[in-house]
Amino acid sequence: MAASVIFDCDGVLVDSEPVGNRVLAELITELGIPTTTEQSIATYMGRSMASCLAMLEERLGEPPPADFADRYRAGVEAGWRAELRPVPGIEAALDAIDLPTCVASSGDHDRMRLTLGLTGLWDRFAGRIFSAYEVERGKPAPDLFLHAADRMGFDPASTAVVEDTVPGVTAGRAAGMRVLAFARLVPAADLAAAGGEVFDDMADLPALLAR
Repeated sequence: MAASVIFDCDGVLVDSEPVGNRVLAELITELGIPTTTEQSIATYMGRSMASCLAMLEERLGEPPPADFADRYRAGVEAGWRAELRPVPGIEAALDAIDLPTCVASSGDHDRMRLTLGLTGLWDRFAGRIFSAYEVERGKPAPDLFLHAADRMGFDPASTAVVEDTVPGVTAGRAAGMRVLAFARLVPAADLAAAGGEVFDDMADLPALLAR
């Protein structure tokens, strides 16, 4: 049984990934690398912007344009304001979970303030939100989850991470934590291969944490 829970944000709490990856795919395509939303999800989802920019630089052979990150943020913010909703079932699951919780995301604090605010989830986690921008290495390195656990006073060995990407699952496992992997946009087999305990319905999450 878990004694504490760390939630990823995008794709676990807020249904932001389809919009974010659609915008990212469009921008990468403009750079001369044809990319679909599905390919963006498979390649970049769950990673920090710094990690994505480094991957693009390697593929392009030169740094992406200086305004790339700003254009991405502007595009996704417009999309989120029009479309963003909580992940289906997450509100009821949170109501049923009586454990200490926090959020640890690859996104920056402004992004989480926006997405959690738009979906009505901000007040559930205010003061207990951590970003990959606070650590040296983002996911798939364990730094962010270990940082969040340290700040919260969580024992990694009894902490469960709720993730939905392979980099996130890899990071949680590297941190010595149990990882519950929500399979919605990423194939269940990929999440399981990374070491996640796969589930596909947020209604099942409270019972999984109680095991």
